Amino acid sequence: MDDPSRKRPGIEIPDELAESVRLPEDLNADALGPYTVPSLTRRRKAGVYYLGGAILTAWAASTSLPNGLFVAAVGMLAIGLYHFFTAWDIEVSDADALTTANAEIGFPVGHASAAMSFEGWRARPMWNVLVFSSDDPPSERGLVRIDAMDGTIHETLREANIDS
Repeated sequence: MDDPSRKRPGIEIPDELAESVRLPEDLNADALGPYTVPSLTRRRKAGVYYLGGAILTAWAASTSLPNGLFVAAVGMLAIGLYHFFTAWDIEVSDADALTTANAEIGFPVGHASAAMSFEGWRARPMWNVLVFSSDDPPSERGLVRIDAMDGTIHETLREANIDS
C-alpha cells in the first residue's frame, strides 16, 4: 500500500514556460475584477484574414499556378464571409440577463448563473440563466433563455428542485 506520508512528485513547469503560454487577459477567468464575455466582433478579424487569403489564392490561381487553387479560394471566401455574418455585437450583458431572469421566473431567486450558448447556423448568442429559489435548500429551480442581441425571452422553464 502507498504510504500517504510519502511525498509524491508533481509536475514542475518552469516559470518562463508558464508565462509564455498563458491565456490572453480577456479570456482569463481567474483574473481579478469583473469578468466580461469577449466580444464576438473579434470574428471579423479572422474573416479579414480568410478573405485576404482567398484574394491571394485566387490571384495565384489566375496567374500560372494550378486551377485547383480556385477551390481553395472559394472555400476561404465562404469561411471568411461566415466569420463576418456570425460576428454579433452582444447588446445584453450577463448582469442584464440575470436581472431579466429574476423578474421573469416568478419566485424569489437566491443563486443564479448565466452561460452563453449559440443557436442556429449564424450562431446567434443566447444567455441561459439557471436560477434557484432563495430558501435553504432551494425548493425550486428554473432556466430562462434570453436572446443576447435584443433581450427577448425565448423560453422559461420552472420546476421543483428534486435535489433538495
